[in-house]
Amino acid sequence: MPTGSLTGQVALVTGAGRGIGREIAIGLAAEGMSVGLVGRTHGTLTDTLKECVRHGSRGVAVTADVTRPGSVREAVRLVERDLGPVALLVNNAGQVDRTEVPIWETDPNQWWQVVETNLRGPYNLLRCVLPGMVERRRGRVVNLNSGFALRPDGHYTAYATSKGALFKLSDNMADSLAEHGVVVLDISPGAVATDMTAGMPMFRDMKAWGSIPYMVAVTVDAARGRFDALHGRFIHAGRDDLEELVRRAQEIRGTDARTLRLRPYKDDDPMA
Repeated sequence: MPTGSLTGQVALVTGAGRGIGREIAIGLAAEGMSVGLVGRTHGTLTDTLKECVRHGSRGVAVTADVTRPGSVREAVRLVERDLGPVALLVNNAGQVDRTEVPIWETDPNQWWQVVETNLRGPYNLLRCVLPGMVERRRGRVVNLNSGFALRPDGHYTAYATSKGALFKLSDNMADSLAEHGVVVLDISPGAVATDMTAGMPMFRDMKAWGSIPYMVAVTVDAARGRFDALHGRFIHAGRDDLEELVRRAQEIRGTDARTLRLRPYKDDDPMA
């Protein structure tokens, strides 16, 4: 259900050197977008860039650490200098807990590194990209999220906490962005086979992985505006009936569904 051409628009994709980020960047390039590729490893970014160029896309690869504000500012500056204003930001870069252990057995430095990458990273990108979107009164943000954001998990506390916080960040800024014509969506690809997920013990015996190409198609549709009516909401690409979500978007907004809220324990719960 495409609703707009992507030709000539600019996307910035973090974690674009491998996995879902790489495939999303190539998919957007195939649809005519220019792509700014951001990641920590120059070699893998260059490989992604070559694939994007094969589709006739303009692109630039910038090595940056998303947790460092100065590094992100420079990356955004270079992307916009070479390609133009960012129309789509895809916050894909992420990390997961290295081991399945309860929080009292975690490595404090690695635990915090996961939270910084998954939450501070997107914040740094948003802080640099949103002013231009707000000024132009248009733009879209796709945060790669996870079902871990919605349910507790005692063995991946850093990942689950950071993804829940990222979703809450989107919720907190949704109203103010709507006033300026900017859309933010949190989209979970489900369990797809990447270097990160393949190393997680809980997925070691996984038989039926989700589809990375489907997640790419969903991101392309998000870039076209298909899901704009679900602004600020959570979409699970691996499980949702997307046609139904779009059809019932007004109802979803009206009932405050697909957000993180405290569930009341009685009708007159003061925190409801």
